[in-house]
Amino acid sequence: MVKAPRFVLALLGAVLISGCAARGVHVAQLKDQPARYYNKSVSVNGVVTRSWGVPLVPFQFYSVDDGTGQITVIGHGGQSLGLHLDEEKRKIKY
Repeated sequence: MVKAPRFVLALLGAVLISGCAARGVHVAQLKDQPARYYNKSVSVNGVVTRSWGVPLVPFQFYSVDDGTGQITVIGHGGQSLGLHLDEEKRKIKY
């Protein structure tokens, strides 16, 4: 009898944790509804089409294209430069 409430509690915890995880979105969604994703972690899967940086400046910039649009990603911090993503971690697939 005691196992049922523990199971419900564990299931509720799993749902809450998964709801807080970074979610994959398309660039088009970010551009169409930027307020919806403001101050939230998201994941974008795509191809890096361009990258650049400035010597002695601790920022790395690159553009990611996911087929629905292109967005600029700022690696290692940044100032507001319009619509962009701040990089938290990078995962490269080969």
